Amino acid sequence: MNELMAARSLTTRPVVTLGGDAVAHVKDTVCDAGASRITGFTLTGRGLLSGPLKEGLPWSSVYALGHDAVMIRDRRGLVSAAVLTERRQSLRAEVIGARVLTEAGDEVGTVLDVVVEGGTGGRVVGFRVAASRRFVPGQSRHGRRVYVPRGVSATLADRALVLAGEAASHVADDLPGLTALVAGVPGHPKGSPP
Repeated sequence: MNELMAARSLTTRPVVTLGGDAVAHVKDTVCDAGASRITGFTLTGRGLLSGPLKEGLPWSSVYALGHDAVMIRDRRGLVSAAVLTERRQSLRAEVIGARVLTEAGDEVGTVLDVVVEGGTGGRVVGFRVAASRRFVPGQSRHGRRVYVPRGVSATLADRALVLAGEAASHVADDLPGLTALVAGVPGHPKGSPP
């Protein structure tokens, strides 16, 4: 499995060609309505005072999503930002802040961030959640922040994300723990808490 990363950490990540030319920076991540995969990125210019670009980067033009940069073959893969976001919304507009529920109607919490797989996958594999006290008891007055795997499917409607099956039955305290849950790392069977 490729490295897992929080979608918010992608903001300002440089977009670089395989030839080494810095093209832009990521402004926001765009995903499909089911929040199952990245469909592209909106972009900003490279300078400190640069604003949003009229071009966007579709996922099909991404060579690899790495820890330090988004790699593309060349600038020809960029498209109109309006076309990129025409039927899809940014993660902030669509998922961040949404209520998370189980299929049984139990409240899990609120989405703080989306966790994606790097490399060539671009899959949404989980969510960072401000867990409700009933879901994850804790002493913190701000609630407990946990990572919840996406599971086989998730449905997003009316600002509520419903996790199917047992996706919400196991949580992790950090990204390595979520990686263990998602990948079934030895010593942490898939679906069991780390």
